[in-house]
Amino acid sequence: MNAYLLFALVLTLLIIAYLVSVLRRVRTQLALIKDVLEDIKNGNLNRRILAGENDMTRQICYGINEIAINYQSRFIQQKQSEQAYKRLMTSLSHDVKTPLASLVGYLEAIESNIVVGEEKDEYIHVASNKAHHLKHFVEILFEWVKLDSGEQVFHFELIDINELSRNIIADWVPILENSHFEYEFDIPETEYSMHIDANSYTRILNNLLQNIIIHSEGDNMALHIFENEQQAKIVITDNGKGISPDDLPHIFERMYQCDNSRSAKGNGLGLSISKELVSTHKGTITAASISGSGATFTILLPKAL
Repeated sequence: MNAYLLFALVLTLLIIAYLVSVLRRVRTQLALIKDVLEDIKNGNLNRRILAGENDMTRQICYGINEIAINYQSRFIQQKQSEQAYKRLMTSLSHDVKTPLASLVGYLEAIESNIVVGEEKDEYIHVASNKAHHLKHFVEILFEWVKLDSGEQVFHFELIDINELSRNIIADWVPILENSHFEYEFDIPETEYSMHIDANSYTRILNNLLQNIIIHSEGDNMALHIFENEQQAKIVITDNGKGISPDDLPHIFERMYQCDNSRSAKGNGLGLSISKELVSTHKGTITAASISGSGATFTILLPKAL
C-alpha cells in the first residue's frame, strides 16, 4: 500500500511539474505575443512570432503572423496607390494645364483678330488638335478613376468580334493616313461571336492604336486577328523604335513612365487600362519588342467567359 501511495505521489508531482513547465512556456509565449502585438501596433509590420509545432499557442501565433502579413500587404498597396495619385496630379499639371494654357492663347489670338487669313486657319487647326488631345486625356483619366474605384459597369453581350473590330478600325483609317502611317488589317470575314463588353473592347484597341501613333515613332502598323474554338488572338505590331528591355516588364503598370520609354510623352494610363479591361474579359495582353525594331502587342480573349 505504501509503495502505491509513493508511486501516486511521485506521479502527481511529475504531473504538477509538467503542468508548471507548460504554464511557464505558455506565459513566456503570451508575453512574446504581447510584445509582438505592441510592435505591430506601433507600425513595425515586419515583426513575426516564431512558434514550434508543439507550442500550445502556435495557432494563435500563425494567425497573428497572417494578419500582420495581410496588413503589411494592404499597407504597401495603399502607399503605392498614394504614390500613383501623386504622379497623377503631376501628370495633370503637365498634360492639362500646359496644353490648356496654349489652347487659350491660340483662341485669344483668333478672337482678337491678331491672326488672319491662312495663319488664322493654321491657328484654328492647332487649337483643334490641342482640344482633341485634352479630350482624349480626360477620357483616359475618367476611365482610370472608374476602374480604380470599382465603379466601372460592364455589359457583356454576344457580339461578332470581327465585325466590331472592323467598325473600330474604320474610324482609325483617316487618323492613320493623316499621321502618315501605312497599315494592314487582317480580320476574318467569318462571324466569330463571343461575350464581350463592346465599349471596353473599343477602348482596348483605341488605347493600343493611340499608343502606336503617339509613341512608336514608326510609319507602319498592322492588326491581325486569329481564331480557334477556344479563343481569339489579336496581334498589333508597329515598326517604330520599340521598347527597351528595362521598360518592357513595366509598361502595363499604372502611371509607369521613364525618359527612354514610349510612354514618356504620355500619362502612363492607356496601357494599364487596356490590361485591366482585358483581364475583365478573363484574357491576357502581352508585349514583345526588340529595341529599335518595333513592338508587338498580343491579346488573347477566351470565347467562353
